[in-house]
Amino acid sequence: MNAAECSRAGCRRAARWRIEWRNPRIHPADRRKVWTACDDHVDFLRDYLSSRSFPVEVTDLEQTGVQ
Repeated sequence: MNAAECSRAGCRRAARWRIEWRNPRIHPADRRKVWTACDDHVDFLRDYLSSRSFPVEVTDLEQTGVQ
């Protein structure tokens, strides 16, 4: 299995964070999209989604069992 990469455009660093989110205007409550982030971009990606009023949850990839 390949290591997860950061979802930030242009970044190919190893991801350490899992960002689950959804757009409530088009996704039902049980549908979640997943992005991954490195330490440098986790705040940017979380803030980008939160500024659009999307529900966002950030967890450590190690806690989810993804590496």
